[in-house]
Amino acid sequence: MKCLNVLCAGTLILLMAGGSYGATTTGKHTTQVAPTTEAPATTQKHTVVTTHPPAKQTTAGTNSSTMTPEEECQSKSSGCHACLNMTQCLWCKSKNTCLLYPTGDILPHASLCPLEDARWGVCWVNFKVLIIVMGCIGGLIFLVITICICKCCCCKKNNSASYAKDEAKEDRRKADRKAKSDERRADRKTKTDEIRRKYGLIKEDNPYSRFDA
Repeated sequence: MKCLNVLCAGTLILLMAGGSYGATTTGKHTTQVAPTTEAPATTQKHTVVTTHPPAKQTTAGTNSSTMTPEEECQSKSSGCHACLNMTQCLWCKSKNTCLLYPTGDILPHASLCPLEDARWGVCWVNFKVLIIVMGCIGGLIFLVITICICKCCCCKKNNSASYAKDEAKEDRRKADRKAKSDERRADRKTKTDEIRRKYGLIKEDNPYSRFDA
């Protein structure tokens, strides 16, 4: 009986020791797994945010840089207003196309587009009417400038002539004033001389002079 009791007690001790060891090992495994499961999620979020925007910018830059001015004008052939929004483009009404304006020529050549059908700047005026209107405006401006120059020259000439007349009048007035002042001075002198002779203040010159032999 004593042997059985000892065996039962030993088995109970072993079972209790095994249960406590299993609990400690499971606790350790759960605590170690928790940080390893959260780390990959954070790295995936950062990579998604940083990779997408630069790809869009590079594609937009390559599309805008590869188009030539002629291709840009041809891409605006949907209508006159869309074409003329770009100053370097010319709208041809007969061909319904947007063309690059020939910068080497003052006027577009007839082979490119007739002047009656060419539009530049505005859609409601063709090139022929635009040239006529600009010529009339330029001629009117030139005429106005010429008239202003002639008027300024005439005014300057009239001013110089009037200035000369005024100067001549002033010279005559000065001469008259000087003559009158000289005349008054001579009158005063004659009067004072008469008064001095009357009172014997002036010695009259003797017409006979003494002759020494």
